[in-house]
Amino acid sequence: MIKARVTVTLKNGVLDPQGKAIEGALGALGFDGIGQVRQGKVFDLQLETADKAKAEAELKAMCEKLLANTVIENYSISLA
Repeated sequence: MIKARVTVTLKNGVLDPQGKAIEGALGALGFDGIGQVRQGKVFDLQLETADKAKAEAELKAMCEKLLANTVIENYSISLA
């Protein structure tokens, strides 16, 4: 069994209105020195295999087909 974490973030240059809203809210709450906020998604998955190469290939396929919109998002995979 392999535990994995997939992190999906917007590509540089893609507008991030949610990140902008968070940035404004942090300023309104008194947090100074916030230059820019970008938001993303995190998926924690448990795969029923012991083969790390197979798990990584499956995770990449999951990201390409469902978890990330690869036109505007990047993703990274880490295995535990």
